[in-house]
Amino acid sequence: MVLDDLGSVREGSALDELRAMDRFLADVERRAFRMADIAIRNPDDALDIVQDTMLRFVRKYADRPRDEWRPLFFRILRNRITDHHRGGSVRRRLFAWISIGGEDEPGHDPVAAAPEKSQPGPEKQAGLDDAMRALENAVGKLPSRQQQAFMLRAVEGLDVAATAAAMGCSDGSVKQHYYRAVHTLRAALGDHWQ
Repeated sequence: MVLDDLGSVREGSALDELRAMDRFLADVERRAFRMADIAIRNPDDALDIVQDTMLRFVRKYADRPRDEWRPLFFRILRNRITDHHRGGSVRRRLFAWISIGGEDEPGHDPVAAAPEKSQPGPEKQAGLDDAMRALENAVGKLPSRQQQAFMLRAVEGLDVAATAAAMGCSDGSVKQHYYRAVHTLRAALGDHWQ
């Protein structure tokens, strides 16, 4: 009888862990997509990167303490984005002579198409859309490390230590990259974000 009770407790605990993992992944999914989309500038590739990040995270780190999940997840995401850029660089050098059509066409953005809880009026929405496009373009032009520091700190809300863990660098390096990113973005977005 005691063994049956112990088995029930283990099953319940495993189910709680699965639910916690599902909640965590649902919580970070949209922001991870936005980060990947800004860095990659291709929604299809960004979705692939986020899905691959989730799979790798679950396979390797599901048994880690929950307070370590967020930095580990975003470190995997950063590595996948870096891998994608490296692969793209190699492809561009090898196949520069091939003209592939349609890559520059704007794609459907599933995150932007998702309904918001409260919709502002059309004029305000147009202003917000312009400001968001300007922000995304400016963030996309930042050097990679500044972009990562800004997205993890400002968008994801990680503290300096968690951002450093996700980026694989020191706290001081995070502070420096974040400071430079904010300074550059303020200068670039003056009219939109005052």
